[in-house]
Order: sequence, then structure tokens, then C-alpha cells
Amino acid sequence: MSLIAVVDYGMGNLRSVDKALEHVARDGQEVRITSSADEILAADRVVFPGQGAARDCMRELESRKLIEPVMQAAKEKPFLGICMGLQVLLAHSEENDGVDCMGLYPGNVRFFGKVLNQDDPAEPLKIPHMGWNNVNQTIDHPLWQGITDGSRFYFVHSYYVDPEERSIIAGETTYGIGFTSAIACDNVFAVQFHPEKSATDGLKLLENFTHWDGK
Repeated sequence: MSLIAVVDYGMGNLRSVDKALEHVARDGQEVRITSSADEILAADRVVFPGQGAARDCMRELESRKLIEPVMQAAKEKPFLGICMGLQVLLAHSEENDGVDCMGLYPGNVRFFGKVLNQDDPAEPLKIPHMGWNNVNQTIDHPLWQGITDGSRFYFVHSYYVDPEERSIIAGETTYGIGFTSAIACDNVFAVQFHPEKSATDGLKLLENFTHWDGK
């Protein structure tokens, strides 16, 4: 039996992610919500979801002794980050007056409230960025297979990632400005949107992940 571990660190709608993955999982694949470091390290694939604040996320990961297991999984096996599970992969977040994150990739997580609305400078952006928006694919990737470029996915967030390494950007979206909505590097793919809430295309991305060997 092949295991897909969904990391439970006390934040996010894990049940929605779990049910969506169970819906697309192949025969012989088990989806399991877990806070066990041993199970995360033993899993064949790891999903790192999350909602909420960066400071709370890092505090919960640290208190459950999950930072090192998650980092190791992100270096060794097919790994999917979702929403906060994308943001804390970067080095630093502006949230909560500044938070040091996991630092897997150099870069910052920035606040939409500091962004000038390019469509109408007199009208501030509504925060959070919530609802359906287009994702423009910037690279070919196995997780984009069968998903039309520019497809719409569901977002809920007030912060966006700004990676220093532009080569890892896998998708971009416009909300006041163009921002990175997906990254990909080796065996890691991470998205700002919620595939588990994004209807057919979101399920297709999750299905692609269940087949992906991380290459």
C-alpha cells in the first residue's frame, strides 16, 4: 500500500484536502491525515496544507516537532504545498510584524495591503484576495497535465510569495499586480490556491500529484 500523508499541524481544513485526495487516489493508495513524524518520513507522497497566520503555523510545526520531518520530505519525495503550505517554504513573511519561515527557498511573503491597484490606483485592493482567479502556467510540469493554461482556481489569502529564484515560478496570477501562485522545484510543487476547492481542474491537479514521481 502506497501512503499519501497529509500533514496535520492543527491548521487548515484538512478534511476537505483528505476527501479530495481520496476521490482521486489510485487503487493501492491510502490517504492519511497525520501528525506523526515517522509516518510523514515513511510516506510515498506528502501534502502540506494550511490556512491561517505564518506565526501560528511555524509555532505549531515547532511544538509538534514537525519542521525537520517536513523539510526532509520536501527534499526527498513528491511534495505538494497548499496555501500556507506554500508560503512557509520561503525564508521570511511580512505577516505578524515579520516571521522567519522554513527557508527551503530564498524569498519573502508579502502583504497585498502594500500593493497599489494597477487597474485603479484610487481604489485599494480588497483583502483578502478571495474567489476564483486565473492561473497562467509559466512552465510545463506534470501537475499541469490536462489543465488548460489560464484555468481558474479558488483563492483565499492576504499575502503572496515573492521568491528570489524566478526559475522556480510555475504559475502566475493577477490581483492588482502579477504575483506567483505556484512554484516548482525538483520534487516540490506548491500552490497558493486551494485545489481541493477548485472543482474539476483542482481535482485534476490532485490526481496528477497521485501519479507524479517527483521528476
